[in-house]
Amino acid sequence: MSKRIKRRILPRTKVAGGLTIGSVINCTDNSGARKLRIIQMLGYKGRRRRLPSIGVGDLVVASCREGTPEMRRQLFNAVIVRQRRLYRRIDGSWIQFEDNAAVILTPEGNLRGSDIKGPVAREAVNRWARLGNLSRMVV
Repeated sequence: MSKRIKRRILPRTKVAGGLTIGSVINCTDNSGARKLRIIQMLGYKGRRRRLPSIGVGDLVVASCREGTPEMRRQLFNAVIVRQRRLYRRIDGSWIQFEDNAAVILTPEGNLRGSDIKGPVAREAVNRWARLGNLSRMVV
């Protein structure tokens, strides 16, 4: 990959991943889903049969396990906004949340719901600017 292309890709701050494939997480928007199961991490390139380490701000494919009947058993793109595992920020502080949570996106990349309940990590807002507009609290 050339240097020109590398500069165009947004740098991802390394967040210690607390989730993996098969993790069941909360859906923190008002789209109608309650629980999501992570199916796949988009953009992961790694060793065969190695499960990816998924952290705050990562884009995943998730299936709705609990929620309204029209939402259940469907696959959605989602962004992780909170994780329970401790991770370190660039300024040296450590942060962790009470639960693992995500918000659902449309295929175009917009948020499916119109409100985000609970706090949202700053790392997720830096990568996904639309999260900052709808979130009540950015930590």
